Amino acid sequence: MAATPHVIEDYVRWSDVDLAGILCYGSYLRFFEIAETELFRAAGLAHRDGFERFGIWFPRASLHIDFYEPARLDDRLRVAAYIARVGNKSLTVNFDMSREDKSSLSATGHEVLVCVERGNLQSRPIPPEVIKSLSPYTLGADAARAALGVDAP
Repeated sequence: MAATPHVIEDYVRWSDVDLAGILCYGSYLRFFEIAETELFRAAGLAHRDGFERFGIWFPRASLHIDFYEPARLDDRLRVAAYIARVGNKSLTVNFDMSREDKSSLSATGHEVLVCVERGNLQSRPIPPEVIKSLSPYTLGADAARAALGVDAP
């Protein structure tokens, strides 16, 4: 079976917008974090117990967001998360956000997560079992966007 992005859908709420009714930049992080959490849960790596099994954490080393089209109060958003790159000690999670009624992307983002030991926060190789669990969601941006039916920015 081909790899696919993991998709969540949610509405822009009052607490997410600024005075103009536009999704505030900090709220994008909330949507991305929910998508990331649900991606790991779908892969069998729920944060509460998934990483406890391996004695690891995945703190963020970097985060980047590009904004293309504003989302507004009560828009239903579709946020796709997928693993774009797996290295020895880090992985990159991509995010593609679109409105339910549009095929264009309203925002994209990516984050680099570093695998660390839980006890001392020293970097370590990603366990092979984690890489295998994430493989159904590991694909490039072009393939992910084709699967989502959205246009590249």
